[in-house]
Amino acid sequence: MQLQVLNSPFNQEQANLLSQLLPTLTETQKVWLSGYLAATVQVGPSTAQTGTLPAQSTVAVASKEVTILYGSQTGNSQGLAKKTAKELESHGFNITVLSMNDFKPNQLKKIDNLLIVVSTHGEGDPPDSALTFYEYLHSKRAPKLHNLQFSVLALGDSSYEFFCKTGKDFDQRLEELGGTRLYQRTDCDVDFDEPAAKWTEGVLSSLKNASGQESVSEAAATLQTVGTVYSRTNPFQAEVLENINLNGRGSSKETRHLELSLEGSGLSFEPGDSLGVYPENDPALVELILHELKWDPETIVTVKQGEARTLKDALLLFYEITVLTKPLLEKVEPLLANSELQELLRSGKVKEYIEGRDLLDFIRDFGIWGESAQEFVSVLRKIPARLYSIASSLSANPDEVHLTIGAVRYEAYDRERHGVCSIQAAERLKPGEFLPVFIQHNENFKLPNSLETPIIMVGPGTGIAPFRSFLQEREEIGAEGKSWLFFGDQHFVTDFLYQLEWQKWLKSGVLTKMDIAFSRDGDNKVYVQHRMLEHSKELFEWLEEGAYIYVCGDEKNMAHDVHNTLIDIIQKEGGLSRQLAEEYVASLQQQKRYQRDVY
Repeated sequence: MQLQVLNSPFNQEQANLLSQLLPTLTETQKVWLSGYLAATVQVGPSTAQTGTLPAQSTVAVASKEVTILYGSQTGNSQGLAKKTAKELESHGFNITVLSMNDFKPNQLKKIDNLLIVVSTHGEGDPPDSALTFYEYLHSKRAPKLHNLQFSVLALGDSSYEFFCKTGKDFDQRLEELGGTRLYQRTDCDVDFDEPAAKWTEGVLSSLKNASGQESVSEAAATLQTVGTVYSRTNPFQAEVLENINLNGRGSSKETRHLELSLEGSGLSFEPGDSLGVYPENDPALVELILHELKWDPETIVTVKQGEARTLKDALLLFYEITVLTKPLLEKVEPLLANSELQELLRSGKVKEYIEGRDLLDFIRDFGIWGESAQEFVSVLRKIPARLYSIASSLSANPDEVHLTIGAVRYEAYDRERHGVCSIQAAERLKPGEFLPVFIQHNENFKLPNSLETPIIMVGPGTGIAPFRSFLQEREEIGAEGKSWLFFGDQHFVTDFLYQLEWQKWLKSGVLTKMDIAFSRDGDNKVYVQHRMLEHSKELFEWLEEGAYIYVCGDEKNMAHDVHNTLIDIIQKEGGLSRQLAEEYVASLQQQKRYQRDVY
């Protein structure tokens, strides 16, 4: 790190000394130093001469204690919580960052400043890691919190009906328990970086005012990291090395195996993490939309931070055009002044209308809004990154990352529809081309620390991806614990993804046991949960031995069925009541022995 002298009160010699000292300090040392410096400013030169920290400054430091709790399914909330913590720490605050799953609820009354960063999962549900704390807070056991200051950053997706519901629930409940808002709740859509940054800025300002002190660690803000850091806001252009269809001839599915180069990126990941990909919209759909619009496709519009692009490129690269949301319709309504749209918004049938429709449908139904191309695009949502479970181990494949992507094709309202990223991968992405990517770390889907702990993996279809990563990693590190894989798809002959690899690992012992379910190969449909039931006694024995169980794949159907099946198995084999079996599963989640990566 090198302290920049420009716009700094330090001369070059002082800057050099600080550059040597600051990177060596622990967080505790930084907090102590912040308090010491604050004290020297407040009470005058005599304190600096004595070199002792006055009692009154200790109170100031203590008043700057902040706890940040996050509830995260894919890692976004965790990443934002840690980013917020770093920002607050750079201004002299003492921060504790914890997953809600690791927080002891009986400590809640001891907290003065609480920040909640939480996503909403599925149809308005808390993420798995937030469930226990959420239920506690909404129970009669929750304490009164009249001394608590709090603020909530809620993450969600406005294409879902219950947008940011979990964050809204936390915000309302903390107020009901007597807490006072430190800063207003901020609800973030899939493009959350800018509103999250504003929330952090607002929280910081409120904390400064509450503590009665301005920042005493502004020097940290002038530090710059040498070299480029690739992230969600600055993705790395990864070269495509391989793009292979994993399904056999005659399959009704198309599953692409992508291998991307990370050489020179400095990016690293662990098994269980995801890769974020910024896709391009289908050029054919963009052309159809441009045909409906009255503006020249080469018209220049501003897309972000003053960046100018043609209207055509803006629709191709920057804006979401395949999904309609209620907030979009509400933004468009005053620009269109269309009576039919007004009636739709009043009717309560918005969810029914937007399901399966896209921007082209909307334009054809209600017309074009805005007096210019700039006004037209200004209400559109930025195209969100797609997250894919990483299907490889960095130890086994240095400088590479592999993905398993199922192509999405369907028909709705007399038009063929395509998944944005999956069809780009299936139809338009060639080796030698590049994809903008970033790593999405997920601490809620990780291998056990012990190499001897047994693991059970349930991953039908493309849900198999992270378990390929798991086994590659376990092979590299020589893990000795037992491993059991449940995999399912439609047909054995055409849809057995990575079949040769599983067979190799079964032969070598890296994979102890594998059960498969191909639902279209017999008269009766057989799924992974049926195979679990067939082996219920052994599966329960593995759990009693301390096994971790992982589930990856479809959240609405598969993951729900697997969850209920797991409870059924524990109830049957453990001789427990339904309630005690559910508590057993909840305990597994609390111990991080039951982890899910579902979508």
